[in-house]
Amino acid sequence: MPDNLPLPETSFIALPDHAVVSLKGADATAFAQAQFANDVAALAEGQWQWNTWLTPKGRVVAVFALVKIAMDDLLLIVPDYAGDALSTSLGRFVFRRKVVISNRHELQVGAALQPPAGARAARFYRESDAVEIDYSGAGGARTLRIGSGFALASDDMVATWRSLDLRHGLARLEEGQREQWTPQQLSLDRLQAYSVSKGCYPGQEIVARTHFLGKAKRALALLEGRRSAQSGAEVFADDRPVGSVVSSSGSLALAVLPIERGAQTLQVDGQPVLEVPLSGGLGRALGES
Repeated sequence: MPDNLPLPETSFIALPDHAVVSLKGADATAFAQAQFANDVAALAEGQWQWNTWLTPKGRVVAVFALVKIAMDDLLLIVPDYAGDALSTSLGRFVFRRKVVISNRHELQVGAALQPPAGARAARFYRESDAVEIDYSGAGGARTLRIGSGFALASDDMVATWRSLDLRHGLARLEEGQREQWTPQQLSLDRLQAYSVSKGCYPGQEIVARTHFLGKAKRALALLEGRRSAQSGAEVFADDRPVGSVVSSSGSLALAVLPIERGAQTLQVDGQPVLEVPLSGGLGRALGES
């Protein structure tokens, strides 16, 4: 993209439930490669990917966008996880690596329901201190901006953005839902958010075994009802518990349900819900631009 392409300053609102964490230093990429489930080393500078951090038992701690400014400069855009807490947790694994992990308090995450000015697919666009990311999918154009000076979003705006995440199958993990689910159960393959071919990382053996043996029995489903469901609420089919709500927003809920299930009447909190199709197009394949 041309260096003089301006980034528009209008229509962006700050998402208070998103944090920006930076990894800087000679070992930034090596550290991320060893800790996170996607292939950071193979990601080109100037691109971003969905990624996830797992426990040694293969359970998802966080799902985030990883932006590769350079080999020694990475940004994590993390929803629903305090930046200070995540930085501290990651810092326990630095040991002797040359990397500094910090919560970038001075940076906001701005969102707009409009096409990006310069970013496209997995290729981000940078101008001065602002970074633009293409969050568009089959549900329409969306843009994220990492910068400052954005007006604070209203509760309705935050809920709208969250609902669009859910419609695309991006699970929003509140504290009670962390370390509960495998990447396959959260359908993170739809986002190309983990690798089964890269080297070792926490939980890699479990992820690979499930993938190659074809033993994933549960995955995400998008449900819609008349009222909001709470994360952790049980999903019933014909009065029998079959799954659990992972995240919700308004009338929408993402739930982990059996992959093989027939036509059933689903209920959450005693209220009927309907399964609706997930929107595609939010995944970012390695090398896509």
